[in-house]
Amino acid sequence: MSMLAKLSALFRGAAHETAQGVVDANALKILDQEIRDADNAQGKARDDLSGLVARRRMAETELKSFQDQIAKYEGSARTALDRGQNDLALEVAGRIAELETQIGERGPLIENMKGAEVRLRAAIATTDQKIETLRREIDIVKVNDSVQKAQSSVALQSAGAQSRIGSAADSLQRIKQRQAINEEKLIASQELEDKRTGADLDAKLKAAGILPGHSSANDVLARLQAREVKIVTPLIEAPVVVDKDRV
Repeated sequence: MSMLAKLSALFRGAAHETAQGVVDANALKILDQEIRDADNAQGKARDDLSGLVARRRMAETELKSFQDQIAKYEGSARTALDRGQNDLALEVAGRIAELETQIGERGPLIENMKGAEVRLRAAIATTDQKIETLRREIDIVKVNDSVQKAQSSVALQSAGAQSRIGSAADSLQRIKQRQAINEEKLIASQELEDKRTGADLDAKLKAAGILPGHSSANDVLARLQAREVKIVTPLIEAPVVVDKDRV
């Protein structure tokens, strides 16, 4: 295959894929238009059926007219024969023969028209049923298409929400880490300041009750107990004075 033939095949293939993509993307619109085209064709078929029925009825009316004329002319021919007017009777007989010929032609034609009507009515009814079935299937496809689009939209929105939630969680975690680092920096800075001023050592002495001017709970309790002993002891050691006059 020559290079030009290959390029031509490539272009035709790309054009086919592009056209197929356009068709697939607009499949529902195409189906709707095809249904409308089928409805229009059905309308034309009904019009044709109506015209056929009208022509068949006209032919039947004409046939009935021929039959009525034959009945009339037969009576006239017999009357002419009875009167001996053979030439007139022969002329009437010729007219009857013409009418019978026309009836012979009209009869099969009318039967063919009746057969065509039956076939056309059946075809129209079958096509109507197919169109209605196709229309219901298209409605189902449209509903499914809408549902799938809604599901896709929800899925995309959910994915976006999950992404935003994940991003927010990451931001929150970074804020917590930054706050923890700042807290540790403040603690370290305070510790350095305490070491510089000796406040950390004073805190240790204060906790141990060694720092002057500081009283621990144990010191307070011991002091209260000593005070209680001082109050009770003089009462026990005081001498008893006896009133001899009363004795």
